[in-house]
Amino acid sequence: MARRAIFLDRDGTLIDDQCFAFRPERITLALGAGDALRAMAGADYALVVVTNQSGVARGYFGEAEVRAMHQRLRELLAEQGVQLAGCYYCPHLPDGVVPRYRVECPCRKPRPGMLLQAARELDLDLHVSWVVGDIWEDVLAGDAVGCRTVLVGHGVREPMPAALIGRTLRADNLPQAAALILASDRDAHAA
Repeated sequence: MARRAIFLDRDGTLIDDQCFAFRPERITLALGAGDALRAMAGADYALVVVTNQSGVARGYFGEAEVRAMHQRLRELLAEQGVQLAGCYYCPHLPDGVVPRYRVECPCRKPRPGMLLQAARELDLDLHVSWVVGDIWEDVLAGDAVGCRTVLVGHGVREPMPAALIGRTLRADNLPQAAALILASDRDAHAA
């Protein structure tokens, strides 16, 4: 039976944004991330990271560095009592400088390729899942496959694309996003 999930953007949502971060020792969890993720996992959501990593296509770092970042992220979360079901990333960018990554692909958000891949590989039900991210591309990817969405952080100050009006929630940070998701669950069970 398919599970429900919370798909989380990485930089600016789950960890503090460092602008093309690639040094594992420098990453820090966003304030309150551990508590928020524990609460969502406790509500029987699988936690899945989905992140655009165009720094690979730009030549700033390689895929090995992305994997090292995700290993460090898993370690930091384990210290908080949190386990990720998966980490997915897109290294592509149509105008990148590294030829093998200079492609238009189905996985780069706002396209939903990473969500579809995770759903297949992890047996997830997208229609009862959520996407949480700090830019519109994150929530557009979720909306494209029927996920509910929450925009967090600085992205909440940008104008909402017309397609998402009334279909996405806004929160200042990940703990607020978790509270909105869990309140939505309570409302659904009360109805």
